[in-house]
Formats: sequence, C-alpha cells, structure tokens
Amino acid sequence: MSKTSTSFGYTQNQAQSVKRIKLPEIEAWENQYRRDYVIKIAHPEFTSVCPKTGLPDFGTITIEYVPGKLCLELKSLKYYFLQYRNCGIFMENIANRVLDDVVKAIKPKSCTVTGDFTPRGGLSSVIVASYKAKK
Repeated sequence: MSKTSTSFGYTQNQAQSVKRIKLPEIEAWENQYRRDYVIKIAHPEFTSVCPKTGLPDFGTITIEYVPGKLCLELKSLKYYFLQYRNCGIFMENIANRVLDDVVKAIKPKSCTVTGDFTPRGGLSSVIVASYKAKK
C-alpha cells in the first residue's frame, strides 16, 4: 500500500478534497434575543456524490444550534446545500464541512450537524459533528 492511499484504495487527495471544495458563503442576520434558545433546521432533500463510486448519496442534514449574536439566513443555506448536488464528497466530510461553515458564519454558542443518509447496499450512515464555543 502506498503512502498516498488508504486501506480501501481511497487516496489522501480524495479524503482531503473537502477543504478545496468551493461553496457559497452562508449569510446571517442579527439575533434579536440574548437568552439561550435552540434553532433546528432540517434539509430532507440533501444530495451529493460519492467520490469513490460516482453514485448519488441522499439524506437529511439537520443543523441544531444555540445562536450567539447571529442566526442562519435560510435562503443562503438552501443555495449552499444545492452546491453539494454534484460534489464528490464523503458522507463523514459533509457533516464536518457543514459544521465548520456554520461555525464560521455565525459563531454559535453550540451547534450539532447530523447527516442521516439513505441506506445503500443495506448499510445506512448517520454522522454527528458537534461544536461548543469556549467561554
């Protein structure tokens, strides 16, 4: 096995491609409340492409967060998700990339992104990525 491929034949280039994918910025608006409350956003029609097989992946992406000064603007989030449609990206990287981009956009007090993907070949995947702001 070479240094550049994993035990399953994926290259490090494929595994790290998530960092190079260009996606639109997620916009925000000012939170009107200073008390803690939870916002939960579900996108049940998420699609992407497996970079190994080229087959489509389908699932529900759920973002649950406690806002700080900013809240997610939903129209920009919809366009952000649409960019994944033809994007070759592993399911695990999707949840983590969405979390990174949400944290960058709004700096929430806490956030959890869950990717619940449609089973393929009898296997289903649920990926959960979490963030908690330092006090």
